[in-house]
Amino acid sequence: MESSKRYMMSVLAVVLLGFIASSTEATNNIMVGGKNGWVPNPSESYATWAARGRFNIGDTLIFKYKKGQDSVLVVSKEDYDACNTGSPIKSMNDGESKITFDRSGPFYFISGNQGSCQKGQKIYLVVITPKTSSPPTPLAPSSSSPSIPPSSDFATPPTAPVPSTPSKSSSTTNSIVWVSALVSLLVVSVSLY
Repeated sequence: MESSKRYMMSVLAVVLLGFIASSTEATNNIMVGGKNGWVPNPSESYATWAARGRFNIGDTLIFKYKKGQDSVLVVSKEDYDACNTGSPIKSMNDGESKITFDRSGPFYFISGNQGSCQKGQKIYLVVITPKTSSPPTPLAPSSSSPSIPPSSDFATPPTAPVPSTPSKSSSTTNSIVWVSALVSLLVVSVSLY
């Protein structure tokens, strides 16, 4: 009976470790602005928020805002600097807009509301280049997560520092997984004695 119990606990531990290994390879869904979402006059500037994160190919940015009262525009560097809403590369207004990064490089987003960009509702970030010897394979766009087409406007080298820390979403998810794993292993250890 005791050896059967130990065998089952060993199997459980192996399955749990496999889950942990697979969960660390997943891409991130990242809420822009954290709990406040996409708002004018943010309590923390979007530049500061973006500097705390690391953005990778395959990550999805989620912009949450009141549908019908705001929007998100993907724009060129020039339109970002000038807060120009007149010629966006892409416009989204569904209240929960998602962008999945399919390439590395800089990305520029502003509010579609006149005046909100001047109040700080804009974000510039850089998606890092993966550390591989072959070029990345672009992800196929889906209807819920549109990708941004390549543009010469994005070829400008970034002027802001590249984010160097894991995103808050990624760190939180990984922490939860590790704490769950440790608690499970503790339960297994206690049940064996």
